[in-house]
Amino acid sequence: MAALYLYCIREYRGTPPAPLKGIDGEGEVFALPFGGLEAIVSEVSLETFASEEILRKTQELTWIKEKALVHARIIQEAMNQDTINCALIPMKFGTLFKDAEGLKQALEEHYPRVMEVLERVRGKQEWAVKVYLEDRKVFEEQVKEKSDFVKEKQREIASLPEGMAYFAEEELQTLLSKEIDQELAEISNSLHESLEKKADSSSRCKLLGKEFTGRSAPMILNGTYLIPEQRIGDFKKGVETLNMQMKGQGLSLEYSGPWPPYNFTTW
Repeated sequence: MAALYLYCIREYRGTPPAPLKGIDGEGEVFALPFGGLEAIVSEVSLETFASEEILRKTQELTWIKEKALVHARIIQEAMNQDTINCALIPMKFGTLFKDAEGLKQALEEHYPRVMEVLERVRGKQEWAVKVYLEDRKVFEEQVKEKSDFVKEKQREIASLPEGMAYFAEEELQTLLSKEIDQELAEISNSLHESLEKKADSSSRCKLLGKEFTGRSAPMILNGTYLIPEQRIGDFKKGVETLNMQMKGQGLSLEYSGPWPPYNFTTW
């Protein structure tokens, strides 16, 4: 039984989407117009993409990763069509409708809210900034240099007999680790506050592990920012300036975008 897989809703363009195969690798991606909007969809097998089946397949990481990448690529293409970023609302993975009539009914029901969300993101772009702790040793030395408590503890350890000094050193390392974590949290908050001043909206996302980033350096900030198009250049320069400032502390900042506004279009 066929169903419609919904990738995103965008402002009406009047031109067909780029020729792409859908999430199943078979059905063509096409636009379904509705009242100044377009739903970007493709036909899929309801049995394959029903919520229960997708839930079962979450155990098949390769399948989920492959399909999620196709889902994201189609949304990106829909946003960048004709090299002009258009306002759109990305749908979550696995959004299905049994037929075109059911989708149109949903759009009619939520039409005012959809238009409100599109208006909020029109002329703006989502950019992501990730901050990594590239060199923990460098950062640790910075913390030691700044901390009067650590300096006092080090002097205390230096005056102890060897046996006692060993246990005191272990205690110091535990306390130092906590102080490093606290300092990283404060820097993360400070960087996010600095970046969100350049944005209309911002969101802090879940920190990603190395299995997702492909990097050994731990992530300390995963932020997204909704930036008016005329301020994109200023935003990039701001990130680059912060990156230069943070290098001496063993940290690095990276920005990427523009992305579909995943974090700013809840409806």
